[in-house]
Amino acid sequence: QVQLVESGGGLVQAGGSLRLSCLASGRSFSKHAMGWCRQASGKELEVIAAISTGGGRYYKDSVKGRFTISRDNAKNTVYLQMNSLTPEDTAVYYCAAGGDDELVGGTIDYRGQGTQVTVSS
Repeated sequence: QVQLVESGGGLVQAGGSLRLSCLASGRSFSKHAMGWCRQASGKELEVIAAISTGGGRYYKDSVKGRFTISRDNAKNTVYLQMNSLTPEDTAVYYCAAGGDDELVGGTIDYRGQGTQVTVSS
């Protein structure tokens, strides 16, 4: 079992930045691909960034060039640095864990409770 706890969400103006953090419990953190997904009001959950066990990164086109995912296996933590935020980034952001290929495809084994990110215009 892996438990995930997100932090770092909040309210920010358009063009601003936020950094989300996700602390994972358990000893198998390094064996899971980690990622971030989000769900905006009335929309489906989407995986927007992922980092594999080997450090390979995936980004959804809508966040590519603005968001950066990283992980620190020694701290059981994954981060999402979000820059140049727009109102379209407003959503609940969830930390997620899964297989290296499966997570990018949307198969999530574990998910946190989520943190709200609101971007004002």
